[in-house]
Amino acid sequence: MTEVVKRLHVIVEGRVQGVGFRYFVQETAIELELKGWVRNRWDGSVEVLVEGDPDVLNQLLEELHRGPRSSIIERVIPQWLPATGEFSRFSVRSTA
Repeated sequence: MTEVVKRLHVIVEGRVQGVGFRYFVQETAIELELKGWVRNRWDGSVEVLVEGDPDVLNQLLEELHRGPRSSIIERVIPQWLPATGEFSRFSVRSTA
């Protein structure tokens, strides 16, 4: 049986910049052995693009709803996509 890999694209809105949110996501994703990236967006939201096992991606999604202690999560917008396998690790990217 082949391993199912999915891609999850998420926009997180609220007080998510300047509170360590990207590093919270990075630590969580690395701990869960996911690959992809996280970055701030100019509109004040945070964007996450990650690939891995769907069950593990759901664990990350739960953590995104929680966020680090000083964040205030107002909205989490997930979009499930087919995986491309383009990532070799998880990283923090520049603001876009």
